[in-house]
Amino acid sequence: MKTKTFIVIGLLCSCMAMVAQEKKAKDSLQKKKIQVVDSIVGTQISGDFPKVVVATNVKDTVVYSLDDIIEARTIDSLWLNELKRTGRFEEMYGAMLAETYEPVPYEELSTEVLKERLAALNAKTPFNVEYNPALESVIKGYLKNRRRTMARLMALSDYYFPLFEETLDKHNLPLELKYLAIVESALDPRAQSPVGAKGLWQFMFATGKIFGLDVNSYVDERNDPIMATEAASAYLKSLYTSLQDWDLALAAYNSGPGNVAKALRRAGGYTNYWNIRHHLPRETAGYLPAFLATMYIFEYAEEHGFKSEGPMYPYIATDTVHVKKMITLEQVSKVTQVDLGELEFLNPSYKLGIIPVIKDETYVLRLPVEALGKFVANEDAIYSFAEEEFNEREKPLPKFFESSDRIRYRVRSGDFLGKIANKYGVSVSKIKRWNNLRSDRLRVGQRLTIYPRKPAASTTTQTNSVADSNAKKTYTVKSGDSLWSIAQKFPGVSVDKIKKWNDISGNNLKPGMKLKIHKG
Repeated sequence: MKTKTFIVIGLLCSCMAMVAQEKKAKDSLQKKKIQVVDSIVGTQISGDFPKVVVATNVKDTVVYSLDDIIEARTIDSLWLNELKRTGRFEEMYGAMLAETYEPVPYEELSTEVLKERLAALNAKTPFNVEYNPALESVIKGYLKNRRRTMARLMALSDYYFPLFEETLDKHNLPLELKYLAIVESALDPRAQSPVGAKGLWQFMFATGKIFGLDVNSYVDERNDPIMATEAASAYLKSLYTSLQDWDLALAAYNSGPGNVAKALRRAGGYTNYWNIRHHLPRETAGYLPAFLATMYIFEYAEEHGFKSEGPMYPYIATDTVHVKKMITLEQVSKVTQVDLGELEFLNPSYKLGIIPVIKDETYVLRLPVEALGKFVANEDAIYSFAEEEFNEREKPLPKFFESSDRIRYRVRSGDFLGKIANKYGVSVSKIKRWNNLRSDRLRVGQRLTIYPRKPAASTTTQTNSVADSNAKKTYTVKSGDSLWSIAQKFPGVSVDKIKKWNDISGNNLKPGMKLKIHKG
């Protein structure tokens, strides 16, 4: 019988070390007697290599799936890291509420050039893209103050826009509606507004139900990009059918048809959005200008020096497989060796990281195409592996996936993210997200917030936690506050940090609420 082994070596190892370790692993495997069975078997490879977790008898081949090597965890995709940052949604939402529409000095774009470009846009779109000083203020404000955010959104759009355009075209809707998802969610599939709207297209619970988006303990279909885009297309089509004006349809999408109807009555017969705008809720009043400003910047990105590096893989380079038995994204990550963060990005509708199997429901797993083939070829063995892990875990199942214990870890000499991640059973990408880290660099003495999946308590850690408790203050939420606006008040503080410090899962705040703010 021929045994094929695939060993992933950390990219930081030297070529000589790679050869030596590979030989060591091969010698070790030759000494082991691996029994090939129809389900999962486990054996330990000697040396520093991880455990073999999958073996399946596909003819004469034994297929092994290896856990990630510690050093490899230090190499995260910068692009993927941006995908998982949630602050961009808070920034977009906060900017709309705080917009002043005062003139913004921006010499790189003259008023005359802007008027010409808006006229060109107006000629090729059903939206009313006419120049006015308020729109000029928003456009120049974005160009001057939000270049970095817009560049990130352009990279994300390379993944999402093909999906949006395909669905919009199927429903005979204007393709420019794709820009609406940027205004709604900043292309964050798990975005949640202060009033509870969720997903790329920000559906409220009841509206989502009306348009076929189911929500249960495991799955929130409002977060599913494909299903939510279908629902948004149906909703937008119905609004346009009723109002016969795209500007008003967008306003109704944001605040509901009732608010638009009241604004029309209060405007005394005017029907142009810009004439009724001051009768709309504040968020909706800034909604269409934000949409048109986003459209302008994307359409004239090259003229303003924006260049997207694109996604690590396009949407068309992914595909889905129907899930036949309950499995977790973490288990899928183990057997396909796709980063867990990537799987969470590709499958945002699974609230607990668990893909359930429910009667009369069909749930799918989205994977990069090369990993999909690996999954399908070893499907029975993978499900057996998942079932064996589930049977070993403490019940109830969801409790296992969300640890309420938080520790504060003090970085010591010789530490790196992969080492710390392995110590606590978490991924590098999660540590970076919890601590708003933009690179893999650590400094001695730096404090990290970690939600461990396995215990690793020490005297040092406990001492750090006591010291950290003295380095924080309390902020009282005021009327009109949002997580984003509060984060702006404290240098080095992000929305994600405030959420973690206060165990907040959504974005809802109430006046008088006390928030813990760490001084860093």
